[in-house]
Amino acid sequence: MITLAAIGLVVMAILGAPLFAVVLGAAMLGFIASDIDLAVVAIELYRITDTPLLVALPFFTFAGYVMARANTSHRLMAITKAVFGWMPGGFAIVGFVACAVFTALTGASGVTIVALGALLLPVLKEAGYSERYSLGLVTASGSLGLLIVPSVPLILYGIIAQQMDVGERFAITDLFLAGALPVILMIVLLVAWTLWRHGDGVKTTPFVAAEVWQALKEARWELPLPFVVLGGIYSGWFAISEAAALTALYVLFAEVVMYREVKPKALVEVIRESMVMVGSIILILGVALAFTNFLVDAEVPQRLFEFMQEHVSSALTFLILLNILLLLLGAILDVFSAIVIMVPLLLPVAVGYGIHPVHLGVIFLANLQIGYFTPPIGMNLFIASYRFEKPILDLYAASIPFMVVLLIALLIITYVPALSLWYL
Repeated sequence: MITLAAIGLVVMAILGAPLFAVVLGAAMLGFIASDIDLAVVAIELYRITDTPLLVALPFFTFAGYVMARANTSHRLMAITKAVFGWMPGGFAIVGFVACAVFTALTGASGVTIVALGALLLPVLKEAGYSERYSLGLVTASGSLGLLIVPSVPLILYGIIAQQMDVGERFAITDLFLAGALPVILMIVLLVAWTLWRHGDGVKTTPFVAAEVWQALKEARWELPLPFVVLGGIYSGWFAISEAAALTALYVLFAEVVMYREVKPKALVEVIRESMVMVGSIILILGVALAFTNFLVDAEVPQRLFEFMQEHVSSALTFLILLNILLLLLGAILDVFSAIVIMVPLLLPVAVGYGIHPVHLGVIFLANLQIGYFTPPIGMNLFIASYRFEKPILDLYAASIPFMVVLLIALLIITYVPALSLWYL
Protein backbone atom coordinates (compact mmCIF):
# COMPACT_ATOMS: atom_id res chain seq x y z
CA MET A 1 0.00 0.00 0.00
CA ILE A 2 2.79 2.41 0.92
CA THR A 3 4.61 1.52 -2.31
CA LEU A 4 1.53 2.25 -4.41
CA ALA A 5 1.03 5.56 -2.63
CA ALA A 6 4.68 6.49 -3.23
CA ILE A 7 4.32 5.68 -6.94
CA GLY A 8 1.17 7.79 -7.05
CA LEU A 9 3.04 10.66 -5.43
CA VAL A 10 5.79 10.47 -8.04
CA VAL A 11 3.19 10.48 -10.82
CA MET A 12 1.52 13.53 -9.25
CA ALA A 13 4.86 15.35 -9.17
CA ILE A 14 5.53 14.51 -12.84
CA LEU A 15 2.07 15.73 -13.82
CA GLY A 16 2.69 19.07 -12.14
CA ALA A 17 1.06 18.79 -8.73
CA PRO A 18 1.77 21.76 -6.42
CA LEU A 19 5.09 21.45 -4.63
CA PHE A 20 3.55 21.73 -1.15
CA ALA A 21 1.22 18.80 -1.92
CA VAL A 22 4.12 16.61 -3.05
CA VAL A 23 6.27 17.47 -0.03
CA LEU A 24 3.35 17.05 2.37
CA GLY A 25 2.47 13.70 0.79
CA ALA A 26 6.07 12.54 1.14
CA ALA A 27 6.14 13.56 4.81
CA MET A 28 2.84 11.81 5.55
CA LEU A 29 3.95 8.62 3.79
CA GLY A 30 7.20 8.69 5.75
CA PHE A 31 5.41 9.04 9.09
CA ILE A 32 2.89 6.31 8.20
CA ALA A 33 5.71 3.96 7.22
CA SER A 34 7.42 4.74 10.53
CA ASP A 35 4.17 4.15 12.44
CA ILE A 36 4.11 7.74 13.73
CA ASP A 37 0.81 9.56 14.34
CA LEU A 38 0.07 12.07 11.55
CA ALA A 39 -0.78 14.68 14.18
CA VAL A 40 2.94 15.49 14.09
CA VAL A 41 2.38 17.12 10.67
CA ALA A 42 -0.18 19.53 12.11
CA ILE A 43 2.15 20.24 15.01
CA GLU A 44 4.96 21.17 12.60
CA LEU A 45 2.63 23.41 10.60
CA TYR A 46 1.64 25.16 13.80
CA ARG A 47 5.26 25.39 14.99
CA ILE A 48 6.20 27.90 12.31
CA THR A 49 3.80 30.40 13.90
CA ASP A 50 6.20 30.47 16.84
CA THR A 51 8.99 31.77 14.59
CA PRO A 52 9.38 35.53 15.18
CA LEU A 53 11.38 36.02 11.98
CA LEU A 54 8.49 34.69 9.92
CA VAL A 55 6.74 38.02 10.40
CA ALA A 56 9.48 39.66 8.33
CA LEU A 57 8.52 37.80 5.14
CA PRO A 58 5.08 39.37 4.50
CA PHE A 59 6.26 42.88 5.39
CA PHE A 60 9.37 42.82 3.18
CA THR A 61 7.42 41.16 0.34
CA PHE A 62 4.61 43.72 0.53
CA ALA A 63 7.14 46.58 0.51
CA GLY A 64 8.81 45.10 -2.55
CA TYR A 65 5.54 44.79 -4.46
CA VAL A 66 4.61 48.39 -3.66
CA MET A 67 7.98 49.65 -4.91
CA ALA A 68 7.68 47.54 -8.05
CA ARG A 69 4.28 49.15 -8.72
CA ALA A 70 5.69 52.69 -8.29
CA ASN A 71 8.35 54.43 -10.40
CA THR A 72 11.17 53.32 -8.11
CA SER A 73 12.94 51.66 -11.06
CA HIS A 74 13.11 54.99 -12.93
CA ARG A 75 14.54 56.84 -9.94
CA LEU A 76 17.04 54.06 -9.28
CA MET A 77 18.20 54.21 -12.88
CA ALA A 78 18.56 57.99 -12.72
CA ILE A 79 20.71 57.84 -9.58
CA THR A 80 23.02 55.07 -10.81
CA LYS A 81 23.38 56.75 -14.21
CA ALA A 82 24.28 60.09 -12.64
CA VAL A 83 26.77 58.50 -10.21
CA PHE A 84 28.39 55.83 -12.43
CA GLY A 85 27.71 56.98 -16.00
CA TRP A 86 31.01 58.87 -16.33
CA MET A 87 33.18 55.82 -15.58
CA PRO A 88 34.63 53.55 -18.29
CA GLY A 89 31.93 50.98 -18.83
CA GLY A 90 29.71 53.22 -16.76
CA PHE A 91 26.40 52.22 -18.32
CA ALA A 92 27.17 48.55 -17.71
CA ILE A 93 27.92 49.39 -14.07
CA VAL A 94 24.57 51.20 -13.98
CA GLY A 95 22.88 48.02 -15.18
CA PHE A 96 24.62 45.71 -12.70
CA VAL A 97 24.05 47.95 -9.69
CA ALA A 98 20.47 48.93 -10.55
CA CYS A 99 19.42 45.33 -11.20
CA ALA A 100 21.07 44.04 -8.03
CA VAL A 101 19.47 46.69 -5.82
CA PHE A 102 16.03 46.39 -7.43
CA THR A 103 16.02 42.59 -7.06
CA ALA A 104 16.98 42.92 -3.40
CA LEU A 105 14.09 45.33 -2.85
CA THR A 106 11.43 43.40 -4.76
CA GLY A 107 12.65 39.88 -3.98
CA ALA A 108 12.14 38.60 -7.54
CA SER A 109 14.60 38.66 -10.43
CA GLY A 110 11.80 38.20 -12.96
CA VAL A 111 10.24 41.48 -11.81
CA THR A 112 13.60 43.20 -12.33
CA ILE A 113 13.83 41.98 -15.92
CA VAL A 114 10.32 43.18 -16.66
CA ALA A 115 10.55 46.51 -14.79
CA LEU A 116 14.13 47.56 -15.61
CA GLY A 117 14.52 45.78 -18.94
CA ALA A 118 12.58 48.37 -20.92
CA LEU A 119 14.73 51.11 -19.38
CA LEU A 120 18.13 49.43 -19.55
CA LEU A 121 18.13 47.76 -22.96
CA PRO A 122 17.78 50.91 -25.12
CA VAL A 123 20.21 52.83 -22.89
CA LEU A 124 22.87 50.14 -23.25
CA LYS A 125 22.42 49.84 -27.01
CA GLU A 126 22.53 53.62 -27.46
CA ALA A 127 25.75 53.71 -25.43
CA GLY A 128 27.39 51.38 -27.96
CA TYR A 129 26.98 47.96 -26.39
CA SER A 130 25.95 45.16 -28.73
CA GLU A 131 22.42 43.83 -28.56
CA ARG A 132 23.71 40.41 -27.48
CA TYR A 133 25.71 41.90 -24.61
CA SER A 134 22.80 44.10 -23.54
CA LEU A 135 20.37 41.19 -23.52
CA GLY A 136 22.83 39.09 -21.53
CA LEU A 137 23.39 41.83 -18.97
CA VAL A 138 19.69 42.35 -18.27
CA THR A 139 18.99 38.61 -18.13
CA ALA A 140 21.95 37.71 -15.90
CA SER A 141 21.88 40.76 -13.61
CA GLY A 142 18.27 40.19 -12.63
CA SER A 143 19.34 37.70 -9.96
CA LEU A 144 22.35 39.54 -8.51
CA GLY A 145 20.35 40.86 -5.58
CA LEU A 146 19.60 37.53 -3.88
CA LEU A 147 22.45 38.13 -1.42
CA ILE A 148 21.61 41.77 -0.67
CA VAL A 149 19.45 43.00 2.23
CA PRO A 150 16.47 42.55 2.51
CA SER A 151 16.42 39.57 0.13
CA VAL A 152 13.51 37.27 1.02
CA PRO A 153 15.37 34.08 -0.07
CA LEU A 154 18.23 35.04 2.26
CA ILE A 155 15.81 35.40 5.17
CA LEU A 156 14.08 32.12 4.26
CA TYR A 157 17.39 30.24 4.30
CA GLY A 158 18.14 31.71 7.72
CA ILE A 159 14.76 30.64 9.12
CA ILE A 160 15.12 27.04 7.93
CA ALA A 161 18.76 26.74 9.04
CA GLN A 162 17.98 28.14 12.48
CA GLN A 163 15.03 25.75 12.88
CA MET A 164 17.36 22.81 12.21
CA ASP A 165 19.82 23.96 14.90
CA VAL A 166 22.90 22.23 13.50
CA GLY A 167 26.39 23.67 13.35
CA GLU A 168 27.38 27.04 14.75
CA ARG A 169 24.56 29.36 15.76
CA PHE A 170 24.08 32.56 13.77
CA ALA A 171 21.67 35.47 13.35
CA ILE A 172 19.93 36.65 10.19
CA THR A 173 22.02 39.80 10.40
CA ASP A 174 25.10 37.58 9.96
CA LEU A 175 23.71 36.51 6.60
CA PHE A 176 23.17 40.15 5.64
CA LEU A 177 26.83 40.89 6.37
CA ALA A 178 28.06 37.68 4.74
CA GLY A 179 26.44 38.49 1.39
CA ALA A 180 28.05 41.92 0.99
CA LEU A 181 31.56 41.04 -0.23
CA PRO A 182 30.45 38.16 -2.53
CA VAL A 183 28.05 40.51 -4.34
CA ILE A 184 30.75 43.15 -4.68
CA LEU A 185 33.10 40.47 -6.07
CA MET A 186 30.52 39.40 -8.65
CA ILE A 187 29.91 42.97 -9.82
CA VAL A 188 33.64 43.76 -9.94
CA LEU A 189 34.38 40.69 -12.08
CA LEU A 190 31.46 41.48 -14.38
CA VAL A 191 32.68 45.06 -14.77
CA ALA A 192 36.27 43.90 -15.41
CA TRP A 193 35.08 41.52 -18.11
CA THR A 194 32.93 44.28 -19.61
CA LEU A 195 35.91 46.65 -19.80
CA TRP A 196 37.95 43.94 -21.50
CA ARG A 197 35.11 43.07 -23.87
CA HIS A 198 33.83 46.62 -24.49
CA GLY A 199 36.78 48.75 -23.49
CA ASP A 200 36.48 51.06 -26.50
CA GLY A 201 33.64 52.35 -28.58
CA VAL A 202 31.07 52.83 -25.84
CA LYS A 203 29.74 56.12 -24.58
CA THR A 204 30.06 57.66 -21.16
CA THR A 205 28.33 60.69 -19.72
CA PRO A 206 30.15 63.56 -18.02
CA PHE A 207 29.83 63.77 -14.26
CA VAL A 208 27.49 66.65 -13.49
CA ALA A 209 26.96 67.41 -9.84
CA ALA A 210 23.64 69.09 -10.62
CA GLU A 211 22.31 65.87 -12.22
CA VAL A 212 23.39 63.82 -9.22
CA TRP A 213 21.66 66.30 -6.92
CA GLN A 214 18.51 66.25 -9.03
CA ALA A 215 18.42 62.44 -9.05
CA LEU A 216 18.95 62.33 -5.30
CA LYS A 217 16.29 64.98 -4.82
CA GLU A 218 13.74 62.99 -6.83
CA ALA A 219 14.47 59.86 -4.77
CA ARG A 220 14.62 61.74 -1.47
CA TRP A 221 11.75 59.75 0.06
CA GLU A 222 13.25 56.35 -0.81
CA LEU A 223 16.94 56.96 -0.12
CA PRO A 224 16.68 57.05 3.70
CA LEU A 225 15.04 53.60 3.82
CA PRO A 226 18.15 51.33 3.76
CA PHE A 227 20.02 53.58 6.18
CA VAL A 228 17.17 53.74 8.66
CA VAL A 229 16.41 50.02 8.50
CA LEU A 230 19.99 48.69 8.52
CA GLY A 231 21.10 51.31 11.00
CA GLY A 232 18.26 50.34 13.29
CA ILE A 233 19.03 46.62 13.02
CA TYR A 234 22.79 46.83 13.60
CA SER A 235 22.49 49.45 16.30
CA GLY A 236 20.14 47.14 18.19
CA TRP A 237 17.23 49.57 18.19
CA PHE A 238 14.85 47.00 16.68
CA ALA A 239 14.76 43.39 15.54
CA ILE A 240 14.44 42.04 11.99
CA SER A 241 10.66 41.65 12.27
CA GLU A 242 10.32 45.22 13.56
CA ALA A 243 12.59 46.44 10.75
CA ALA A 244 10.35 44.68 8.23
CA ALA A 245 7.23 46.33 9.66
CA LEU A 246 8.94 49.73 9.57
CA THR A 247 10.02 49.10 5.96
CA ALA A 248 6.46 48.32 4.89
CA LEU A 249 5.07 51.36 6.69
CA TYR A 250 7.74 53.68 5.30
CA VAL A 251 7.35 52.42 1.71
CA LEU A 252 3.58 52.79 2.01
CA PHE A 253 4.01 56.38 3.19
CA ALA A 254 6.57 57.22 0.48
CA GLU A 255 4.82 55.72 -2.54
CA VAL A 256 1.17 56.41 -1.62
CA VAL A 257 1.34 59.68 0.31
CA MET A 258 4.45 61.50 -0.88
CA TYR A 259 4.96 60.33 -4.48
CA ARG A 260 1.27 59.43 -4.99
CA GLU A 261 2.28 56.87 -7.62
CA VAL A 262 0.38 54.00 -6.02
CA LYS A 263 -3.27 54.89 -5.61
CA PRO A 264 -5.04 53.75 -2.42
CA LYS A 265 -7.49 51.66 -4.44
CA ALA A 266 -4.56 49.85 -6.12
CA LEU A 267 -3.32 48.70 -2.72
CA VAL A 268 -6.00 46.02 -2.61
CA GLU A 269 -4.48 44.34 -5.67
CA VAL A 270 -0.92 44.85 -4.37
CA ILE A 271 -1.84 43.27 -1.03
CA ARG A 272 -3.53 40.34 -2.78
CA GLU A 273 -0.57 39.67 -5.10
CA SER A 274 2.06 39.98 -2.38
CA MET A 275 0.16 37.88 0.16
CA VAL A 276 -0.46 35.12 -2.41
CA MET A 277 3.32 34.96 -2.78
CA VAL A 278 3.81 34.98 1.00
CA GLY A 279 1.11 32.37 1.49
CA SER A 280 2.77 30.01 -0.96
CA ILE A 281 6.15 30.47 0.77
CA ILE A 282 4.73 29.87 4.25
CA LEU A 283 2.72 26.84 3.10
CA ILE A 284 5.77 25.27 1.47
CA LEU A 285 7.87 26.17 4.52
CA GLY A 286 5.38 24.53 6.89
CA VAL A 287 5.21 21.22 5.04
CA ALA A 288 8.98 21.33 4.47
CA LEU A 289 9.54 21.52 8.23
CA ALA A 290 7.26 18.51 8.67
CA PHE A 291 9.26 16.66 6.01
CA THR A 292 12.49 17.75 7.74
CA ASN A 293 11.18 16.27 10.98
CA PHE A 294 10.64 12.96 9.22
CA LEU A 295 14.13 13.06 7.68
CA VAL A 296 15.67 13.68 11.10
CA ASP A 297 13.64 10.88 12.72
CA ALA A 298 14.64 8.52 9.93
CA GLU A 299 18.29 9.64 10.26
CA VAL A 300 18.44 10.41 6.54
CA PRO A 301 20.96 13.30 6.89
CA GLN A 302 23.23 11.11 9.04
CA ARG A 303 23.08 8.26 6.53
CA LEU A 304 23.70 10.65 3.68
CA PHE A 305 26.73 12.03 5.50
CA GLU A 306 28.05 8.53 6.15
CA PHE A 307 27.57 7.68 2.47
CA MET A 308 29.38 10.87 1.44
CA GLN A 309 32.25 10.14 3.81
CA GLU A 310 32.72 6.72 2.22
CA HIS A 311 32.90 8.13 -1.30
CA VAL A 312 34.01 11.75 -0.82
CA SER A 313 37.22 12.16 1.14
CA SER A 314 37.48 15.94 1.51
CA ALA A 315 35.40 19.08 1.93
CA LEU A 316 36.91 20.36 -1.34
CA THR A 317 35.40 17.51 -3.34
CA PHE A 318 32.11 17.85 -1.49
CA LEU A 319 31.91 21.55 -2.41
CA ILE A 320 32.54 20.75 -6.08
CA LEU A 321 29.66 18.24 -6.08
CA LEU A 322 27.50 20.68 -4.11
CA ASN A 323 27.99 23.44 -6.67
CA ILE A 324 27.11 21.13 -9.56
CA LEU A 325 23.96 19.94 -7.78
CA LEU A 326 22.80 23.43 -6.84
CA LEU A 327 23.40 24.81 -10.34
CA LEU A 328 21.20 22.06 -11.76
CA LEU A 329 18.52 22.63 -9.13
CA GLY A 330 18.63 26.39 -9.70
CA ALA A 331 17.82 25.85 -13.36
CA ILE A 332 14.93 23.49 -12.58
CA LEU A 333 13.32 24.86 -9.40
CA ASP A 334 12.45 28.34 -8.21
CA VAL A 335 14.67 29.62 -5.42
CA PHE A 336 12.10 29.12 -2.64
CA SER A 337 11.44 25.50 -3.57
CA ALA A 338 15.15 24.73 -3.84
CA ILE A 339 15.80 26.21 -0.39
CA VAL A 340 13.00 24.43 1.47
CA ILE A 341 13.72 21.06 -0.17
CA MET A 342 17.52 20.95 -0.15
CA VAL A 343 18.64 22.89 2.95
CA PRO A 344 17.33 20.23 5.40
CA LEU A 345 19.26 17.55 3.48
CA LEU A 346 22.48 19.40 2.75
CA LEU A 347 23.04 21.53 5.84
CA PRO A 348 23.84 18.63 8.23
CA VAL A 349 26.15 17.08 5.64
CA ALA A 350 27.94 20.38 5.01
CA VAL A 351 28.38 20.96 8.75
CA GLY A 352 29.88 17.48 8.99
CA TYR A 353 32.56 18.62 6.54
CA GLY A 354 33.28 21.68 8.69
CA ILE A 355 31.42 24.21 6.52
CA HIS A 356 29.89 27.12 8.43
CA PRO A 357 26.08 27.43 7.97
CA VAL A 358 26.43 31.08 6.95
CA HIS A 359 29.05 30.21 4.32
CA LEU A 360 26.77 27.46 3.04
CA GLY A 361 23.92 29.96 2.75
CA VAL A 362 26.03 32.27 0.60
CA ILE A 363 27.14 29.34 -1.59
CA PHE A 364 23.53 28.19 -1.83
CA LEU A 365 22.13 31.50 -3.06
CA ALA A 366 25.12 32.28 -5.29
CA ASN A 367 24.49 28.99 -7.10
CA LEU A 368 20.75 29.50 -7.35
CA GLN A 369 21.12 32.99 -8.79
CA ILE A 370 23.32 31.58 -11.57
CA GLY A 371 20.83 28.75 -12.06
CA TYR A 372 18.17 31.34 -12.85
CA PHE A 373 19.76 31.92 -16.27
CA THR A 374 21.48 28.57 -16.83
CA PRO A 375 20.52 27.01 -20.21
CA PRO A 376 18.42 25.27 -21.22
CA ILE A 377 15.59 25.91 -18.74
CA GLY A 378 16.68 28.77 -16.46
CA MET A 379 13.59 30.82 -15.57
CA ASN A 380 15.08 34.23 -16.44
CA LEU A 381 15.90 33.09 -19.97
CA PHE A 382 12.23 32.55 -20.74
CA ILE A 383 11.11 35.73 -18.98
CA ALA A 384 13.63 37.76 -21.00
CA SER A 385 12.70 35.97 -24.21
CA TYR A 386 9.05 36.88 -23.67
CA ARG A 387 9.77 40.42 -22.45
CA PHE A 388 12.09 41.38 -25.33
CA GLU A 389 10.44 39.18 -27.98
CA LYS A 390 13.69 37.40 -28.82
CA PRO A 391 14.25 33.71 -29.66
CA ILE A 392 15.30 31.66 -26.65
CA LEU A 393 18.49 30.57 -28.44
CA ASP A 394 19.56 34.23 -28.65
CA LEU A 395 19.17 34.50 -24.88
CA TYR A 396 21.27 31.34 -24.42
CA ALA A 397 24.11 32.84 -26.47
CA ALA A 398 23.83 36.20 -24.72
CA SER A 399 23.85 34.78 -21.18
CA ILE A 400 26.63 32.19 -21.37
CA PRO A 401 29.56 34.69 -21.10
CA PHE A 402 27.99 36.22 -17.99
CA MET A 403 27.48 32.74 -16.60
CA VAL A 404 31.17 31.93 -17.07
CA VAL A 405 32.24 35.12 -15.23
CA LEU A 406 29.86 34.43 -12.35
CA LEU A 407 31.04 30.81 -12.14
CA ILE A 408 34.56 32.14 -11.57
CA ALA A 409 33.16 34.35 -8.80
CA LEU A 410 31.31 31.32 -7.40
CA LEU A 411 34.53 29.31 -7.20
CA ILE A 412 36.21 32.12 -5.26
CA ILE A 413 33.21 32.46 -2.93
CA THR A 414 33.13 28.70 -2.38
CA TYR A 415 36.81 28.13 -1.68
CA VAL A 416 37.60 31.38 0.15
CA PRO A 417 35.31 31.23 3.21
CA ALA A 418 36.79 34.44 4.60
CA LEU A 419 34.94 36.34 1.87
CA SER A 420 31.65 35.36 3.55
CA LEU A 421 32.84 35.08 7.14
CA TRP A 422 34.94 38.26 7.29
CA TYR A 423 32.87 39.68 10.15
CA LEU A 424 33.69 36.80 12.55
